Amino acid sequence: MLTVANLMIKKSYAYVAVLILLAFFAGSFLANTAGSKDNGITGKATGSVVFEQAVGKKAPDFVLDGIDDKKTKLSDYAGKVVILFFNEGEMCYPACWQQIAALGSDGRFNTGDVAAFSIVVDSKSMWKKIVGQVPQLSEAKILFDTSKAVSSAYDVLSLESSMHPGSYPGHTYVVIDKGGVIRYVLDDPKMAIRNDQLALEIEKL
Repeated sequence: MLTVANLMIKKSYAYVAVLILLAFFAGSFLANTAGSKDNGITGKATGSVVFEQAVGKKAPDFVLDGIDDKKTKLSDYAGKVVILFFNEGEMCYPACWQQIAALGSDGRFNTGDVAAFSIVVDSKSMWKKIVGQVPQLSEAKILFDTSKAVSSAYDVLSLESSMHPGSYPGHTYVVIDKGGVIRYVLDDPKMAIRNDQLALEIEKL
């Protein structure tokens, strides 16, 4: 039987849970604000495309720092199919986190022929803390575009999926073939996990 006392206890637990969540996201926001001071501004791109006209165009080359503390250059992946997942990063929980984790753990996208990268504009220090707390993200290849140069080059900052148009990517995919040409793009305001759809597009190449 649900008594008044039990109801009050349950409400108290819910209130404490909400406070914990608010404290976590407030701390994350402050860390994000200071992140570029910790890690330097990262992101360098060569060339640019208009998103709606990108299919069939040469993918802009770029160099970005990775969560593994190594620099990733797109042109070094010539001969492989590359998936780029531009997303809002830390503040896009749980949708972006789930897709980042799904790309990292899906064997179809981590082979000798295919590589999948999740590109965020947050700081590396923030994501090292997040990955340390969320083991499901540990296999993800996360790259840091803190300068937003690469996001700008791929024209993904003001698409429909972005909750902060002009400032952050939303939930956007780019598939690049082995010759470095963009073969598929998808901006997804529904922010779903699109692994199967991406796999089908790769099969067409």
